[in-house]
Amino acid sequence: MVYSKLESKGQLTAAKWEPFLTPNLWKTYILPGIQGTLTAAAVSIVLAVVLGFLLGVGRLSTHPLIRLPSAVVVEFFRAVPVLIMMIFAYFLYAQYDMFLSKHLALAGVITGLTLYNGAVIAEIVRAGVNALPRGQSEAASSLGLRWGQTMRLILLPQAVTSMLPVLISQMVVVLKDTAIGYQITFLEMVRQGTQVGSAYGNYIPALIVIAILMISVNFALSRFAIWLEGRMRRARRGPEPMHIQPITQGSFGAGAGGSI
Repeated sequence: MVYSKLESKGQLTAAKWEPFLTPNLWKTYILPGIQGTLTAAAVSIVLAVVLGFLLGVGRLSTHPLIRLPSAVVVEFFRAVPVLIMMIFAYFLYAQYDMFLSKHLALAGVITGLTLYNGAVIAEIVRAGVNALPRGQSEAASSLGLRWGQTMRLILLPQAVTSMLPVLISQMVVVLKDTAIGYQITFLEMVRQGTQVGSAYGNYIPALIVIAILMISVNFALSRFAIWLEGRMRRARRGPEPMHIQPITQGSFGAGAGGSI
């Protein structure tokens, strides 16, 4: 039904798709949008993971001076919408000339995504560590390990493997949320798709192409997560034990042409 309606309005004719066969469209619109999306997503993911682990471990700390401020920061940035943080950071950087004018939108997008997703990842880290059996930390204490050593050497390495699928899902969210940056004039894929539709009068084909590109990147990220999780699980199990052929009495000297 949807196809027939679009076809009747002339939205799926060959002429609407022809601009995507020209290199000028990709060079002018699509490729800069892809570059902007991937740049903002990559930087935000790295910073959010670092911030999330710091805040997550901080929330698990035994020292109230570390645990309580970490909890306040996490709850605050989880409650504030991403768009508001992007707009606030954008005008803050513009007010004090913290970045070059061409990087203001990128800095605002990265700041908003980092703060929000860092707070979410902090909760993921806290939940992952708390899900481990208490015997892990008790055994570490009995061996004389301090809290920091227990967290760094025993709890976090085990928790990361179980947290990995959720962490990758959150990274996909970061990638998709870069599209919100169009509100502060950030050059990303969705904004460039709408500009293609405006320039060539083919909004539906343009948005379909952008959707396919976004789905392809997210699918690649999901497949990478599955591969990485399997690799980490195999690394935790260690190498497979060697299967040694049992030696029977008649096997000695077989290579020399006889048995003993």
